[in-house]
Amino acid sequence: MIRRLAALALLLAVALPASAQTVRWGNNGEVSTMDPHGAFSTANAALLGNIYEGLVRHDRELRFEPALATGWEVLAPDHWRFTIRQGVRFHDGSPLTPADVVASLRRASLPNSPYASVTHMIQSVEQSGDWTVDICLRGPYPVLINDLAGISILSEAWMQRHDALQPADPARGRTAYTSMNTNGTGPYRLVSREPDAQTVLERFDGWWDRSPVPVQRVVFTPVANDATRVAGLLGGQLDVITPTPLQDLDRLRAANGLRVVEAQDLRVMFLVFNVAADHPVEGQPRNPLADARVRQALSMGVDVGAVTQSVMRGLTQPIHTLIAPEIGGYDAALATPRVAHDTAAARRLLAEAGYPEGFGIGFDCPNDRFVNGERVCRAIASMWARIGVRANLNVMRYPPYMARFLNHQSDIFLLGWANTPQLDGFSLLNNVLHTKNQRSGSWNAGRVSDPAFDAIVARAAVEMDPARRTALMTEAFTMERRAFWTLPLYREPMVVAMRRPLDMPASADGRMRFWMARLD
Repeated sequence: MIRRLAALALLLAVALPASAQTVRWGNNGEVSTMDPHGAFSTANAALLGNIYEGLVRHDRELRFEPALATGWEVLAPDHWRFTIRQGVRFHDGSPLTPADVVASLRRASLPNSPYASVTHMIQSVEQSGDWTVDICLRGPYPVLINDLAGISILSEAWMQRHDALQPADPARGRTAYTSMNTNGTGPYRLVSREPDAQTVLERFDGWWDRSPVPVQRVVFTPVANDATRVAGLLGGQLDVITPTPLQDLDRLRAANGLRVVEAQDLRVMFLVFNVAADHPVEGQPRNPLADARVRQALSMGVDVGAVTQSVMRGLTQPIHTLIAPEIGGYDAALATPRVAHDTAAARRLLAEAGYPEGFGIGFDCPNDRFVNGERVCRAIASMWARIGVRANLNVMRYPPYMARFLNHQSDIFLLGWANTPQLDGFSLLNNVLHTKNQRSGSWNAGRVSDPAFDAIVARAAVEMDPARRTALMTEAFTMERRAFWTLPLYREPMVVAMRRPLDMPASADGRMRFWMARLD
């Protein structure tokens, strides 16, 4: 209780006075970097998407539409030409040029970039005319537009001036001027940045898109504690909170002056097993997770239905695939349980694998990123105890958590993947499950490496026929399903609570688009 009161006092101290055009946003975690290429993260994009833009963007219905490019044409299956929008200015007043686009796409494509697995098919980027940029690919690629929707454009001169032509990846200890400073073309510009305290954005009146933007100022404050976040909203110190704690949902729905918007997030939550044979597990002579029978037993030991009903308050349902039905490549044939929840059968399978007495294993979980994430992890750990697996739960904040699993230090960890901005299952296959190399597997923290699987993913990357491409992705997801590399859990429920007159859309991709907000 003392901690909660102290946190609320801090929130009251940093919150700005309420006004019709200022929105105070309380989020359960901090943004790891202000570098838009520094982390391939929905959490970061939720804030930075208000500052930076790509050649393509999503509209209210998550359909692709032109942004910093006014149009494009396919000159050949591996050669695209984009016409760059004229009259756009960066927040420092400098004009957007094709050279900025070229420099930004090259930056995101560098081998050490967290976006390398998104830009893996880009072979070269060149300015081809006064206002055109050509992208040459390593082969036919059907989802280039999808990928480009998530790649921010920065000013080349600004990057050169601040020695920032390479992404600053905090997960690998890299910092640069772009870690704390921004210069985008979007509807909001960065005014101030105090990590773990507040980040202030202000409407950029020089935005090229003349759509009305009623919200003048956004104050982003990380508030990890659920009770403190809710208290801030009810008490008028916050105007919108993300995520909304499910246990407080009924109270918030009934409160005067509040608006609660509900949607289904595209994000699928799942557990990742580190399957590498040489991965060290404390107290074990070998990695138990390298055995598919152990992974299957762990899957059988989790009652996902009980998790969704108790921890998630029935606001979501168990899912048996790694992608939502709205995502390209989804196949309903895979939407059946992988295994039944069966504690006795799980114990027998562990004994068959050589663990009749069970074993201890590390289980990492963030407490400031996913809806009820810590509660979910604790529930699963207690279920595993019933089959003799002693999960050593390690709960931490998301930035160190992400650094830990991306550096392959986690045994088992909780992950959510929305396949945004691509809205295509290839995103997960290539980023999370493909063998890690310079262009793929940047989020393969489970160290999966299967040449046959990689070959199927490589074929899906260049297959232009939609039916054949979906069949290839189904084959790849079937291989993962049989290998038990992961344990799918549920689609994360999306609930955004806010104070009237604010009316924020609850976007299924998890982004906060303040320029689309209304004040009524």
